[in-house]
Amino acid sequence: MKKVMLCFCLALAMALSGAAAARSAIAMELVSISGAKVNMRSGPGKEFSIRWRLGKGYPLQVLQRKGDWVKVRDFEGDEGWVSKALLGSTPHMVVKAKLVNVRANPSTTARKVGTVTYGVALRTIKRERDWVKVRHEDGLTGWVSRRLLWGW
Repeated sequence: MKKVMLCFCLALAMALSGAAAARSAIAMELVSISGAKVNMRSGPGKEFSIRWRLGKGYPLQVLQRKGDWVKVRDFEGDEGWVSKALLGSTPHMVVKAKLVNVRANPSTTARKVGTVTYGVALRTIKRERDWVKVRHEDGLTGWVSRRLLWGW
């Protein structure tokens, strides 16, 4: 009886932890900056101080909504508020490594077509296995390993 109860408890714990993980994965909402330069503020309004200035395409995780303002978090964990009118749903990634090679094809052996540095926002074009095809605002287009990027 003890073995049956232990198995039941383990199965229940695994099911509950899996359900919680699924809920948190589903609940994660990402947005991107739609304006050229947008202020991230310390609170939900123009009267609050500016914490950061974010460029077009910069991806953010939505934490909370309050009226016309959205509380967001960036890839470094910094949080602040942005006007919802300045946010969009176009998928972007941000480089989270010091220097990243952009390649012609989704492979580490593919020809290097350029490089991008930490914190640069890139438009997501396509995803393939562990690679993402991206485009920089200056036109540079190619593939980057997904593990070097944050966003969607």
